[in-house]
Amino acid sequence: MNKVIFVTATNTNIGKTYACENFVKTLSKQNLKLGYIKPIETGVKKKPQDGQKILDIVKKLNKNFKFDIDDVVPYQFALASAVPVANKENLYIDISLILKKTKQMLSCCDIVIVEGAGGLMSPVTYDYFMCDLILDFQNFFDDFEARLITPSYLGCINDTLLSLDILQQKKIKHKWYINLYKSKDEFEVVTKPFYKRYFKEPLNYI
Repeated sequence: MNKVIFVTATNTNIGKTYACENFVKTLSKQNLKLGYIKPIETGVKKKPQDGQKILDIVKKLNKNFKFDIDDVVPYQFALASAVPVANKENLYIDISLILKKTKQMLSCCDIVIVEGAGGLMSPVTYDYFMCDLILDFQNFFDDFEARLITPSYLGCINDTLLSLDILQQKKIKHKWYINLYKSKDEFEVVTKPFYKRYFKEPLNYI
C-alpha cells in the first residue's frame, strides 16, 4: 500500500492535528508504516509546534522514518495568519517540492498523512487555495483520499455543508469526521438529528 491521506477542516482550530494523531495511531495498530508532512505552518516561533508533535509520534511508531522537522514542515512562517500575509518576504512556495517530498516519504511508508493549514478556502497564495493544493495531491498520487474534520458546536451544519460542497465541486475523493471537542452534549440534541436525516448514513467521529 502506498496511500496519501490529506487532513483538512472547515476552518482553523477545528482539530486537524488531533485528527492526524488519531489516524497515525489507529493505522499503526494495523501494522502499517505511517509518515507525516505538514507542508505549511504559520505561527512558528522556535519550531513548528503542530508539525513537531506529530513527527515525534511518527518516529516512535515508524523507525524507518528518517525525515527531520524541516522536511516535514518545509514552509514555516512566524506570523499566525493566512499564509500570504505571513509570507512577508514573498517566498516562493514550490508545490512540486511538496509533492516530491511526500513521494519520497512513501518509500518508507505505507501511508503518508498530510496536514493542511486552515480550511479548504484558506489561501496558500493570493490566487491558490488549500483546496487547490488538495486537488494537486489527488492528481499526483494514484491512491489518495481527503479527510474533512468538522466541529460539533452550534453553527457547524453550515460550515460542514459548505466544505463538503467544495470537495464535491472539485471532485475530490473524501470522507468526513466530526470532532466532538466542543458542545458534545448539545451536539446530540441540536445538530445530530439533522445530520442523521440529511446524510442517511452512519456518522464518523474522531
